[in-house]
Amino acid sequence: MNQDNFNGQKYSPAINAAAITVSEAIVGNIIDLLGFESATMIINFGLSTASATLAVLLEEGDDSGLSDAAAVADADLIGTELGAALNGPTEGNSTSKLGYIGGKRFIRLTVTASSLTGDGFVAADCALSNARHDAQTSQVVSA
Repeated sequence: MNQDNFNGQKYSPAINAAAITVSEAIVGNIIDLLGFESATMIINFGLSTASATLAVLLEEGDDSGLSDAAAVADADLIGTELGAALNGPTEGNSTSKLGYIGGKRFIRLTVTASSLTGDGFVAADCALSNARHDAQTSQVVSA
């Protein structure tokens, strides 16, 4: 069977849609990478604002509750956290991505606003890629 994006990936909600408030971190769901070699966070920002500064942090660990959480080293990222963030004048919707190729089992995304005028929302999904074994044929996405 040829591998394609549909059969070679699994999707998990990384951040359930949430309103953004200044200085309050939106801490995402813990994603289990068991059976996969890499992951990509797809981050969706919805803003009705003229200016926003939103930082993105990706953490990793081997504990299922991420009690051992540590920031992911730059060498284990595809792209940068700064590149996936929003910084400055913006309006409407935008999407960014951040890749992970580290060796830990669990990852988690956090978004924090240091400035925001108006209203904003964030949501993110995680595409787990390069399945080690079976094809991922289910169309159902769950936490």
